Amino acid sequence: MSDVSSLLSARAVRERAHQLLALGLDDKLPHFRVDLGKLDAIADLVLDVTNKAYPSGEVPFHSRWRHFVVGGTDRWTAVAEKTQWLDAAARARAEFDLAITSVLLDAGAGASWRYQDAVTGTRIGRSEGLALASLDMFARGAFSADGRDPLRADAAKLRQLTVADLERGFQVGPDNPLVGLEGRVALLRRLGEVTAAKPEIFGTQDAPRTGGLFDHLAASATGGHLQAADILQQVLLQLGPIWPSRLTLQGVALGDCWRHPSLVADDQTTGLVPLHKLSQWLSYSLIEPLQRARLVVDNIDGLTGLAEYRNGGLFVDGGVLVLRDPADATRPHEVDSPLVVEWRALTVALLDRLAALIRERTGQTPEQLPLARILEGGTWAAGRKLAFARRPDGTPPLTIISDGTVF
Repeated sequence: MSDVSSLLSARAVRERAHQLLALGLDDKLPHFRVDLGKLDAIADLVLDVTNKAYPSGEVPFHSRWRHFVVGGTDRWTAVAEKTQWLDAAARARAEFDLAITSVLLDAGAGASWRYQDAVTGTRIGRSEGLALASLDMFARGAFSADGRDPLRADAAKLRQLTVADLERGFQVGPDNPLVGLEGRVALLRRLGEVTAAKPEIFGTQDAPRTGGLFDHLAASATGGHLQAADILQQVLLQLGPIWPSRLTLQGVALGDCWRHPSLVADDQTTGLVPLHKLSQWLSYSLIEPLQRARLVVDNIDGLTGLAEYRNGGLFVDGGVLVLRDPADATRPHEVDSPLVVEWRALTVALLDRLAALIRERTGQTPEQLPLARILEGGTWAAGRKLAFARRPDGTPPLTIISDGTVF
C-alpha cells in the first residue's frame, strides 16, 4: 500500500489521532489543552446514560438502523417484513441502498429544521428526522428507476435528483430550512455517477445500484468472514470519488482528510489527518445487513470512533478538551481549520481512552463491548445530553461552517 493510499484506512485515522493526542498531553497543540482528569466523570455519565437506555445490557451497534426506530416501532423492519424478497442477498442489496443514501443525507440538519412524521404527527429534528425523511423517500421509490421495485437506489435515478426532489422529501421551506441542501443533492448525484461508472463493482447481479456493493463485499469474504476495516476500505475506495473536491495527493482523493501543522510524518503524507467520519458510520451501518445475510464481520474495533460534534462536544462540554482561546467558542470555524481538525482528531483518540475505561469498569472485553456499542450506548447520547444541559437549543460547543457532507 502506498503512503497516500494508506490514508484511506481506519488504521491511519487511529494512529494519527493518537499522535495528536500525545502532543496534546505534552501541552504542544495550538488550540486545545487536554485534561484527562475529567475523563472519569465522562465515563460515569456514559455508563449512566447507557444503563438507562439499555437496562438489559444488550446495546446494539451505533448505526443508521437505530434512527429508523420511531415511537418504539422499527419502521424499516415493518417495510422489510411486508416485502417478498427473492433471497437474503436481495434484502441485503436493498438495505445497502437504504443505508448508503440515508447516511449520505445525514450531515447536520441545523437547529431549526424538523420533519413531520405522517404516522405519529410529531415533528422530529436532527439525525432522527433526517433518517425518517430518507427512509420515507426510499420506501416511496424516490431513488428507484424501476416503478415495480421501489426499494432500490439506482444509479440512473440518483443522477437525476434535483434540489426540488429533496425539498419535497425533507419538507424544506422558508420556515423549515435545511443546512447544506445543495451539497446533499450534489453528493447523491455524484453517488449515481460513480455507481454507473463502476458496473464491475455495483452491477454484477443487477442494474448498477448502490446496493451492488453488497455483492462486491460478499465476493471478497474468506470463508464467509469479513474484517470491519476492510468494509471501510472498500467504502473509501469505491465511493471516495463522490466527495467534493478537497485534498488530493498523487491523484488520490483523500475524502474526509485535512491538514494540521502539528502532525509530522517522514513522508509526503506529513500534515495530513484522515478522519473519514461519514464513511466509518456508513461502514458501521453496513455490518448488520451483512450479518443478516449470514456473513460474519470480525474485529469491529478495527474501525474507530466517529469524529463528529456529539462525541466531540462530549469532551469539550465535559472539560477534557479546553480551548486555549475561550473566544473560539463564540465564532464560527471552517471545517478545514486546524482548530476543527484538532478537535475531531482528539475526539477519535479520546474515544479509545474512554472505551478502555468503560470496559475496565464493566469487566468486559473489546469483543463483548466493541466501540460501536459504546458509541450507541453511549457517547453520542451523553454528548447530546451535555449539550442541552449547557445550551438550551442543544447546539454543539463549537460552531462549524459545513457544506452538509462532513458533520
